[in-house]
Formats: sequence, C-alpha cells, structure tokens
Amino acid sequence: MKIIERPTYLNRLIDLKGTPDIKIITGVRRSGKSKLMKAYMEYISKSDNKANIIFIDFTDLQFDDLKEYKSLNNYVNAKFILGRNNYVFIDEVQLCNRFELVINSLYSSEKFDLYITGSNAFLLSADLATLFTGRYIEIHVFPFSFEEYMSYHKEISNIDKAFNNYVREGGFSGAYPYLNERDRVQYLKDVYETIVNRDLIQKYNLSSGLVMDKLAEYLMDNISNLTSVNKVSEILNTNSIETTHVTIGKYIKYLCNAFVFYEIKRYDIKGKKYLETSNKYYLCDSGLRYAILGTRNMDYGRVYENLVCLELLRRGYEVYVGKLYEKEVDFVALNEKEKLYIQVSDNISSEDTFKREYDPLLRIKDAHPKIIIANTKHDKYSYEGIIIYDIALWLLGLL
Repeated sequence: MKIIERPTYLNRLIDLKGTPDIKIITGVRRSGKSKLMKAYMEYISKSDNKANIIFIDFTDLQFDDLKEYKSLNNYVNAKFILGRNNYVFIDEVQLCNRFELVINSLYSSEKFDLYITGSNAFLLSADLATLFTGRYIEIHVFPFSFEEYMSYHKEISNIDKAFNNYVREGGFSGAYPYLNERDRVQYLKDVYETIVNRDLIQKYNLSSGLVMDKLAEYLMDNISNLTSVNKVSEILNTNSIETTHVTIGKYIKYLCNAFVFYEIKRYDIKGKKYLETSNKYYLCDSGLRYAILGTRNMDYGRVYENLVCLELLRRGYEVYVGKLYEKEVDFVALNEKEKLYIQVSDNISSEDTFKREYDPLLRIKDAHPKIIIANTKHDKYSYEGIIIYDIALWLLGLL
C-alpha cells in the first residue's frame, strides 16, 4: 500500500514534542491514526539521537502479555533509560484492561513523553476528561482530504475527473488498493459495520443494533438537513422500528462521539447567539455514504456541502450553520484570524439558483468575507463582493 505523508498532522505532533501533555491521536476507525504514529516515530528516530522509543502495539501478539495493566506499567518503566529522551507510543491502548491507570501513572512520573491511539469507540473525546487526570491534547485525524487523495492518485492528472472519483470513493485510503468497485465498496461497508454494529454496541451495551443502524442510514440520507430527534423518532416508528426521542438523542451522541458524524450547531447571525434548536449532522466521509446507500437520493449539492464542512474542520475552523431572519447560510466558519460566511451549491449556472445562494450573503451587513463554493469548473470570480470558488480548486487550496 502507498504511504502518503500527512504533514499537517505530523507537524502538529512535532510542535508538541517534549511537552508534558498526554498526546492522544483520535479519529474515526481506519482514518490513519496508527500510520501517523509510526510516521512520527520515524521522525523521532531520525531527528533525536538521544531518543529511547518504547513502542507497544496491542494488535501485535508479541505484546499480548502486556494487556494486564500492571504488566504494561512494569514493561514501560523497565525500558526507561536515564539520560535519554524517553518516548512512549501505545497503539490500540484500549485493548489493555484499565489502561488509564497506567497512562496516569506514567504521566505523574514525569519521565516519559506519552503518545497513544485507540479505537474511536473506546477512546472517545467525551471520555477523556474522565479517563485521564493529567493534562492531555487531542490530535484529531480525518480520512483523506481531496488534496491527499490527489497525492495518492498521481496518475490522475485531470482535477475534475479526480474530484468526481473522490466524491464516490471518499477518503478511507484502505479502500484505494482495490481495483474492483465491488471490493472497494465492501471494504467501506466492513468499516461501517465494525463501527456501528460492533464497536458502539459493545461500548454502550446495546441490546440490538437495528435502531442504531437505521438511524445512521437516516442521517446519511439527510446530511445537511436540519435534524430533530422527535422527527427522526417519528419516522423510524412509522417504519416499524420502535424507538423514542430519548433513545434517538443518545444514539446520535454515540455516533458523533465515534466521529461517524459531526454535529454542527446553528448560529443566529443578526442576534449573534447560538441556537439550541435543530442542528445538522455531517458524515465523516462521502465514500461511506455511497457504499451504504448507493446512488439513492444522490443530491450532489448536499454531498458537496458535506465535503466543505469536513474541509473547514480539517483547516481548524469552528463551524456553525448560519440563520439570518428566515434565510439560512450554510456555514459560518471562525478561527482566531477570520470569520467566513459560506454557501455551497452544485450548479449555479441558472440565475434562480445563483440568486438563491447569493441573496442570504448580500443580506449580511458586516465586512467579513462572503463565499460561494460550487461546481463551477472555472477560476474564482466575484459578484457584488462575493467570491465564487470552484469546489475542487477550493478543496485543493488553489485559490
């Protein structure tokens, strides 16, 4: 399998080298957490001649005896070398029972630079504050971006062709070696089944996966739509899947905790306040949607909106759905440097569609940048101060 460098994540780890924090690499299953850890270990071994790297991979049988937490603790401490820079890397840490006791003890000793990865269902963002009494930092890994997809598929020189393939194939690079479409789709289905019908059921002791499975399919089918737990509950019950709004609310939280979906809250642009009503949920990868749902209800505008949301999150923005009077702005994106108002569309060649996209942006009276991202297949241009980008070029950062 090809290995593609992921400098954004690697540089983030490099920036954190030597800090006292517990560095935790998180992300959806098969997003490349283990490969990132190994790439960073290789960097350490080349750049630090005083490095003492202690590595445990709990998927490797040679470390099977360390799955008892006291054995793991004794092993790591026995590998400590005085006068060296001692790095500890533990992959799939959740396979060690009561692993958090070991990590907290190693942290308290102040002798090690600690890095861990784990299954997304057992090392959840929501659980970290409870698990670790010491200070920790998350390095969150997404499936491949379009730019990374292009780096992998260098044989595809046509950007439009590559973009169309990326929409369908997505960013799970483990699927890329399969030349047969059926095999590639089956790989993605297996990833999905493992997360939804094994990891989450085991994590939360669910009696049945039917509600979780149908809920996930519903959310996939409704990416970019405002979602109410009451409405989802009613729809599933109408389809003879017995559930309640309380269960749906919990299960959506579980899916977001496992990074299958990202919850995007609403923001009142005029009132400058966050809204507690219906939110939107965006899927971690478009290829997963295609593998599970096929071309059913294949609304490219909503799929493109999903791609833009994930890319904004990759680039470090806080992302919200904007509300302005009765109008909606797809995204309000903020970081420490800027605020962006963004509309996303498939085809804006018709005047009616174009007006529908630019009208909410023109109603915003502040000076922050206003953007439309669409499948224009043109270089960027402007209209009434609004910048229009081709989605493929925007995703590649070719601005």
